[in-house]
Amino acid sequence: MNLPTLQRSEDRTYDLACLGRLAVDLYAQQIGSRLEDAATFAKYLGGSSANIAFGAARLGLRSAMISRVGDEQMGRFLIDTLQREGCDVSQIQTDSHRLTGLVLLGLKDRNTFPLLFYRENCADMALDATQIDEAFIAQCRALLITGTHLSAPGVRAASMAALAHAEKHGVLRVLDIDYRPVLWGLTTRGEGANRFIADAQVTEQLQCTLGQFDLLIGTEEEFLIAGGVPHDLVASLRQVRAVTSAALVVKLGAAGCCFIPREVPERIADALTVQGERVEVLNVLGAGDAFAAGLMTGLLRGQSFEEAARVANACGAIVVSRHACSAAMPTPVELEHWFGGQRHPKVDADAQLAHLHRTTVARAQWSSLAVLAFDHRAQFADLAHQAGCDESRLPVLKQLLVTSAARVATSHALQGRVGVLIDGSYGEDALAAATGRGWWVGRPIELPLSRPLRFDGTSSVASQLIQWPIEQTVKCLVYYHPDDAVALRLEQESRIREVWEATRASGHELLLELIPPANMLPNDGIDAARDAVVLRSIERLYNLGFKPEWWKLSPMEPAGWDKLEKLILARDPYCRGAVILGLNQSLDHLARSFLAATNPIVKGFMVGRTLWSEPALRWLKQEIDDETLVSDVGLNFAALVDAWDQSHTPRPVEV
Repeated sequence: MNLPTLQRSEDRTYDLACLGRLAVDLYAQQIGSRLEDAATFAKYLGGSSANIAFGAARLGLRSAMISRVGDEQMGRFLIDTLQREGCDVSQIQTDSHRLTGLVLLGLKDRNTFPLLFYRENCADMALDATQIDEAFIAQCRALLITGTHLSAPGVRAASMAALAHAEKHGVLRVLDIDYRPVLWGLTTRGEGANRFIADAQVTEQLQCTLGQFDLLIGTEEEFLIAGGVPHDLVASLRQVRAVTSAALVVKLGAAGCCFIPREVPERIADALTVQGERVEVLNVLGAGDAFAAGLMTGLLRGQSFEEAARVANACGAIVVSRHACSAAMPTPVELEHWFGGQRHPKVDADAQLAHLHRTTVARAQWSSLAVLAFDHRAQFADLAHQAGCDESRLPVLKQLLVTSAARVATSHALQGRVGVLIDGSYGEDALAAATGRGWWVGRPIELPLSRPLRFDGTSSVASQLIQWPIEQTVKCLVYYHPDDAVALRLEQESRIREVWEATRASGHELLLELIPPANMLPNDGIDAARDAVVLRSIERLYNLGFKPEWWKLSPMEPAGWDKLEKLILARDPYCRGAVILGLNQSLDHLARSFLAATNPIVKGFMVGRTLWSEPALRWLKQEIDDETLVSDVGLNFAALVDAWDQSHTPRPVEV
């Protein structure tokens, strides 16, 4: 393999460009079910080339995707997903006439994974050769193509154009054979899971192109189709060697992989082999894509084959233990844990690995938050009662509060910082209006004022979260004290565990709001004794294994925030941080508390009644109109934003 080529091209813009399938994967969520009987599906980015580009980006490579999608929602989903992971999408063509490809996948058992490809005249199979950009490819260190895009004249022409540009500019050319008989038209449409059918025409077609590559990656079956000698891997490898000088990487499943840079040995066991990782398999689909992403990452970083293959084998092992492919790809932090000697023998039982997978993947970044909270239910019902009006006006009121938040977001340039907390009872329409704007959106799960904790409208948190958009953070308020009576404390912690486990399964982030019961505090002020109770509570919950993404807490003294930072860094350095709650304190009181909250662990505020209770009551009494309500709440919200920003603006240092 021409490693000097890689070394000479390190100054190029992109490490790896992947050309090929880019589609939507719909994975059945009922494990053990026939595809015919699957009831619900989870949506992921899919397509072998796209999975590799995604996985390489997640591992830190500067990857790019060359493909084509439809001009519709699924095409935009794929582009957005790649972009969030850091993959360049400038070379993804948009097709106004064809739909994005789609695949339905099932997990019947460890050996049965039915696939149904919806790819008749799909967008990525219409990749236009004339739009393959030579200048772009010249800025890449490596170009990887997958076998499906050699299976039809149009995509083969696009692949050949890209390969010609790559050869001209010294770009490493890689083929992942990725043989799918159904995509070569060799099976009925319902036999997408069939991995191998011998076919002389496919072998001939592949052998016409193998000489264009520097590196070939394939399973034993894929090298059998490339070489064309039935049931004889070594003979097939020799046929491949007869038409190409490319280095060969043969994937051996659980046994690992071997490397054949030049002559094919007498026995495959004589090739340089890197042993695989032993794991329990949930889903083998995508393991090869994860392997390729890991292998290319290692090689492009200058690692030896043994080092790169070790990473590749680990990537494949992690993915086969998880649902889906692209979303299951590991991060560098996960691999550090994997090789660090502390992992659990069973991947799905490794709580730390699962936590790292949640917290170290690409996700929305919130350097600070300014959140208008109106998830209150009992308080709004009380306001309606005081005003003598029907509660049917409350949903309209909450929609107006969204408008107020939006205005302040615009006037104070809060995009990327603004948020709302809204309930799903009176606030259902307001939630819909706030979701999808790029705001931080929180939604409560607790029954208002319940102690012990109860859930609002359900006894099954997990079944409720199925219906929540994934961008909505689950907020759970708990009136909690570590010195509660044992029975009460254990019941509280059991309910917290329900929320914790439900959010781990659903993928929603969790915000825990802790309020010590007033009758168990030494006083109602902000003092060290009160802070100590909160810190003990958080430490207790960490001891139980709970690692919420957010903590929502009453204002503390500077020393309290400093202790919180040390606690979080020691127990969960990937925690998003803490935000300050309002408890109906005055604007001046909250502004003063902000001055004490300059520790970087405090990310902002989530305040409600202080901002809207008085204008809302007047609106419900019909003393003010919609515009006045929106304006008055906006003024209060803006004042709090200004107070936060002023308290967190670095002051000039006197010299």
